[in-house]
Amino acid sequence: MSRDKFCEEVKAKFPAISAKADREYIRQWGDFETDLYSYSWFESLANALNIEMDKGVPPKDYQDLFSFVSNGFLKGDEDTQNAIDVAFVENLFWNVSSSASELYWNTLPENLKDLYLSFHRKKPY
Repeated sequence: MSRDKFCEEVKAKFPAISAKADREYIRQWGDFETDLYSYSWFESLANALNIEMDKGVPPKDYQDLFSFVSNGFLKGDEDTQNAIDVAFVENLFWNVSSSASELYWNTLPENLKDLYLSFHRKKPY
């Protein structure tokens, strides 16, 4: 599956967090008119989730999203996998408290944990 198509599917399946990611995207990038929109949007999705984590939103609220992204990584093309790995997973847990990070880490699918550990070399808490 292409990165653009996967981005559209995430937005359709998870509209509430996607709206928050859109706001983060606009805050950071200004508008949606870029060639790498869907790549950068996954960074904005991670940032929106980080805000949710810090607000104390229960991890179960995003368990389906994490599973969907995990499956997208397994089924996606190289561009999709790269966006999930670099733009999404590498930015998860940024400036999130240790206690919130640990709760979310425990619900993160193994392949996403592996990507995170491959880059950061340690758990986020």
